[in-house]
Amino acid sequence: MAWLLIDNSNTRTKFALGDASGLLEWRGVIPTAEIFPASLAEVVAGISYDAVLIGSVVPAKAAILEEFFAGRAPTHLLGWRSPLGIAIDYPLPQQIGADRLANAVGVHGRHGAPAIVIDFGTAVTFDIVSGEPAYCGGVIAPGLGAMSGYLSRKTALLPEIELEEPPSAIGKSTVHAMQAGAVFGYRGLVRGILERLREELPGELKIIATGGDAALIAQGLPEIQQVDAELTLDGLRRVAARVFS
Repeated sequence: MAWLLIDNSNTRTKFALGDASGLLEWRGVIPTAEIFPASLAEVVAGISYDAVLIGSVVPAKAAILEEFFAGRAPTHLLGWRSPLGIAIDYPLPQQIGADRLANAVGVHGRHGAPAIVIDFGTAVTFDIVSGEPAYCGGVIAPGLGAMSGYLSRKTALLPEIELEEPPSAIGKSTVHAMQAGAVFGYRGLVRGILERLREELPGELKIIATGGDAALIAQGLPEIQQVDAELTLDGLRRVAARVFS
């Protein structure tokens, strides 16, 4: 049995196929703003699947996805009541985003617990899985793109920049100075949050990064033990295995 796995985030929506043994080779992607029936039909044309698991943080697009796929195969929208394989130790579980649940399931299955997952996306999220294992909360901060893009939108002379490793901390041009502020400053934000989390969490923690900016930021943060680009999709796959078994 093959499952179509959909990670519907704020910026991009990623598609993958998976089965009981792992993620399969096929991938698809659509900008989330372009999620409509026609684009969905195009991205899945020529592939076969037996069921669909949707993890969404964009309610309007989740409704389009669910309506489109429900008529084609059994479809499940990931939420806190889904069979996750881990407990939830959180007073308002309905507020936990599907991406955060998928990351918690994925890190437990792929790396073990206790663990912290840092997801570098439109927002950067820190999610904690205790040794029980249980999802027990986390941190949400502005994403790197949001922080760096703010300057060009709110100032008259500062340009948009490509996010890349700056050659030094002392900027020798406006772009260089902005890159240093974005990248080094963001690493400081991540390091500061990790320090506080580790003060509150006992024992040895696995710290795993995922998301679009993970590789750039993690290369300067030895606290992050591994970048796992497939973590969220594999978390969705593991939930699908429980839903459709």
